[in-house]
Amino acid sequence: MTNEEITKRILIQYFASTSKKRPFIIAIDGLSGAGKTTLVHRIDSELRNNGCKVVIIHIDDHIVERNKRYNTGFEEWYEYYYLQWDVDLISIDLFMKLHNNKNELLLPFYNHSEDTLTLKKIYIPNDSIILIEGIFLLRKEWSSFYDYTIFLDCPRDVRYERVLNRDSYIGDYQERLNKYKRRYWQGEGYYLERENPIGLADLVIDLIE
Repeated sequence: MTNEEITKRILIQYFASTSKKRPFIIAIDGLSGAGKTTLVHRIDSELRNNGCKVVIIHIDDHIVERNKRYNTGFEEWYEYYYLQWDVDLISIDLFMKLHNNKNELLLPFYNHSEDTLTLKKIYIPNDSIILIEGIFLLRKEWSSFYDYTIFLDCPRDVRYERVLNRDSYIGDYQERLNKYKRRYWQGEGYYLERENPIGLADLVIDLIE
């Protein structure tokens, strides 16, 4: 499916939306290495070419500090799925405020190098389209907030190769593999089984077509 075709589907839903008093909220979900960020920027460009006002929100910008998600006594996959984000805070300060048509959001942004959070403002233009990108977006705590949902169903071997070659900050190749096995892939498997995001999504895309 081309970027133009994806954008056309979004615009059809956007113009048909009955919720004109608030932004149109789109979730772009997918597992690690699926290509979410790349797709978001392509859709952003297409929407702007069609005269739309767009705001991109990366859910990974809003994770919590390390001591709240590591060495907590829970299994690592549990920490990843349940503790990586303050789910309630995001529900209230992001999703509910968007639904209440707030033009200004105040959200915590995570600084990886300092392991700190900084509150920053995000301005939301009237009649805008919000592209929210990240993993676990279709979890039950958030799934009802979206107007349109996209899931990138990239083949497992492609995703695994991408993340293991990409995430050098974790350590050498073996360290990356071990961490993904303990933490990320188990969390993703839990998400697929618990929430069935592929079945929930309005549009499922395989970028390797």
